[in-house]
Amino acid sequence: MSDRRPNFLFFLPDQHRADWLGTNPALPLRTPNLDVLGARGVRFVQAFCTSPLCAPARASLASGRDYDRCGVPNNRYDYPLEQPTYYQALRAAGYRVAGVGKFDLHKATLDWGLDGSRLLSEWGFTEGIDSEGKLDGTTSYRRNGNRPRGPYLAFLQERGLAGQYLREHEGDFLRAHGGAYTTCLPEDAYGDNWVAENGLRLLRQFPAGQPWHLVVNFPGPHNPFDVTPAMRARWEDVEIPPPHANPQGNEPAVRRARQNYAAIIENLDRQVGRFLEAVAERGELDNTLVVYASDHGEMLGDHGLWGKSTWCTPSVGVPLLVAGPGVVSGRVSSALVSLHDLAATFLDYAGAPPLPGMDVLSLRELLGGRVAAHRPYVVCGLDQWRLIYDGRYKLVLRAEGAPLLFDLQQDPAEDINLADRPEYCEVGERLRKALEQETGGVARLSA
Repeated sequence: MSDRRPNFLFFLPDQHRADWLGTNPALPLRTPNLDVLGARGVRFVQAFCTSPLCAPARASLASGRDYDRCGVPNNRYDYPLEQPTYYQALRAAGYRVAGVGKFDLHKATLDWGLDGSRLLSEWGFTEGIDSEGKLDGTTSYRRNGNRPRGPYLAFLQERGLAGQYLREHEGDFLRAHGGAYTTCLPEDAYGDNWVAENGLRLLRQFPAGQPWHLVVNFPGPHNPFDVTPAMRARWEDVEIPPPHANPQGNEPAVRRARQNYAAIIENLDRQVGRFLEAVAERGELDNTLVVYASDHGEMLGDHGLWGKSTWCTPSVGVPLLVAGPGVVSGRVSSALVSLHDLAATFLDYAGAPPLPGMDVLSLRELLGGRVAAHRPYVVCGLDQWRLIYDGRYKLVLRAEGAPLLFDLQQDPAEDINLADRPEYCEVGERLRKALEQETGGVARLSA
């Protein structure tokens, strides 16, 4: 008998900021497949990660636990193998659990196994390929006596491409190109395309009648912003608005970085379309919950900052699009949601029990249109700061430095700190107490 529980197709790229989608009229982006996905489901405009760094964000997602309880405070820690994952729960519930790409659940140990399977079973996967990120692959290769420790560098070495890939990741090369350049790799060896091919191969081999979960962890659009010649040609002459409050303005290096970031996102969108076509060919699109998100965002030069790890909204915000069975169509939701709520959501749809110690809330009622609100606050943190956001006001507490308070309704770019203004004392105190309750006292890091 066929199991009619929904399949889960989960796209989780690395460092895709929330507002860089084709639905943003302020940017000339091309994401037709993601735009259609959002139109046939729910597009969340206030989704946030638990921590704007790869390892803790993905540990929170895997465990369904808040940043301060996920066991991975930063990239110097591996995921605790004794801590349950939602992948394990899905596998125990009868799902075929697969994944490809940059899992980032053993960030402190740069060893994936040459076939990418070193810890997949322990995390709860039936099959898959755990592969290196852009910079981790180079670092591990050099530390291992110029030998690969993961499947992507092994693939490049077999193709005779490892040397040029490594040269493109050397400090002098990156500095000379401002971290944004056109790679010498052919299209099929480009990282995101290689991950997509492996994911599509797994998808096409899934047996009929058994529900499946496939997470596709694209390494892009994480820096360095490398693109193929064909990707670069499509964006060479496209005008991209300059970053907000950046002293560099729109000088050529800044413009190229933002163009390349847009090109990487367009290529990811193309890969998403290929997966959706493959699911349709299997006759399973109507019974597949499709999710597109990211582990965290990217500053892209706003306020003179690049990358993530900061409390600013471009760093902590993530895109979140969900479509599939039981999901209302054409809804833009302003509900406060957290990336790790997806752990509870997948288990809910699968009919599996929640994990012990989970801090998350299933999005199912929200996706079905039965409720409009979800969380009163979202909380995010990393090392020496924490933030809480109630949908309008955002409080940031730091171990070093005074508190920060922003009214994102009036000041979405976070230019004006209201923390010292007497008329906002009550707002700040209310959020401080809520943050202390949510984090079990960690809010005291800023007196």
